[in-house]
Amino acid sequence: MTKTIDRLESEVRSYVRSFPTIFTKAEGSILTDEKGREYIDFFAGAGALNYGHNEPDLRDALIAYLGSMGVTHSLDMATEAKVEFLKTFDELILQPREMDFKVMFPGPTGTNAVEAAIKLARKVTERTSVVAFTNAFHGMTLGSLALTGNESKRNGAGMDLHGVTRLPFCGYMGDDTSTLDYMEAVLADPSSGIDAPAAFIVETIQGEGGVNVASRAWLERLQKIAKRHGSLLIVDDIQVGCGRTGTFFSFEDYDIQPDIICLSKSISGYGLPFALTLIRPGIDDWKPGEHNGTFRGNNLAFVTATESLKKYWSDEKLSKAVKAKAEMVMERLTGLANRFDGVARGRGLIQGLAFDEMPAVADAVSKEAFENGLIIETSGAHGEVLKLLPALTISEKELERGLDILEGAIEKVMKEHRTPSKSWSASESTVEIQS
Repeated sequence: MTKTIDRLESEVRSYVRSFPTIFTKAEGSILTDEKGREYIDFFAGAGALNYGHNEPDLRDALIAYLGSMGVTHSLDMATEAKVEFLKTFDELILQPREMDFKVMFPGPTGTNAVEAAIKLARKVTERTSVVAFTNAFHGMTLGSLALTGNESKRNGAGMDLHGVTRLPFCGYMGDDTSTLDYMEAVLADPSSGIDAPAAFIVETIQGEGGVNVASRAWLERLQKIAKRHGSLLIVDDIQVGCGRTGTFFSFEDYDIQPDIICLSKSISGYGLPFALTLIRPGIDDWKPGEHNGTFRGNNLAFVTATESLKKYWSDEKLSKAVKAKAEMVMERLTGLANRFDGVARGRGLIQGLAFDEMPAVADAVSKEAFENGLIIETSGAHGEVLKLLPALTISEKELERGLDILEGAIEKVMKEHRTPSKSWSASESTVEIQS
């Protein structure tokens, strides 16, 4: 049989290996393949589909805009769709939170938002180094990749990656060791070899790094350190913003006021490429055209983003629903962690179940879950964490069903894992798609 994907698509493909089928339809939290089989989606486009697949009101707004011959591509010229998005974002997101930011359209993806952020930080401070943290993930272009901790991703660069000082994330050295004590010590010592950076860039929850959650105290102290040393604080909210933690920004419940915020993934609301770099006005030092790109003006994304903000962020209904579902998920994961020697962690609807002592189990569970109609990915340095990232709008019934499938998959895999003759390796779950 001819394997179309094997024959024609680059070896760089990844998710198609984990979820080996051909999908033909998507609605809400359900994906359907060519055989008519349905899968509950606990992946949500890696966080790009917070409102689910083909959200009806967003879809209708998009179709109406296309039918009206609305502008699709516009670079950074002014369009009606762009103006409406800016007004809506300001009225529903920035003003209610008393956040005074300029909005930059850096390009279509998250790594574009990060590249713009660190480039601006270096320009403003006239410093070169940026502090990034262990297990961080910030993107795949060279500047963002230099900030990223993952070895396999970094090796793909084919060159040395410069301009970054790596420091330990919250909890990296255990609960009894403060990573910020170390940070303050080296920054205060002129002989430490670590200079005050242009910026600190941080994810409040490291999604790709293993659902590692920074504490309130750690984040608030990090901000104080940044200010003390004249460095900017950049919050990468690309995966955990847009309501993923229950609030629109992941840091809203903390006393955090970033200088720059990076958004992408679910800001378009529909899975369309869209990214924002939010800049405190006092540091908006760009000259016209100093940072540009052909696809800054994705008007289709402006349309769906505007509609998603109006529908889901005009009141607190979605936030309350996310927090209620989060409690349900945490309760189930905590129970599973206690039964199967795992660790449950996370916030909102980004939660993880880590198998630190037997990392190959997570990959095997993901494969078994897929066979039973659930799409769930793994994360962490060794792929040891099952990461739950469902749509924020998933129904409680679908959520419960997905958790039931997950529990069954864990039970089966752990039963096999505890069989003495069974030898586990991550390669066991590598599968190819056929067509």
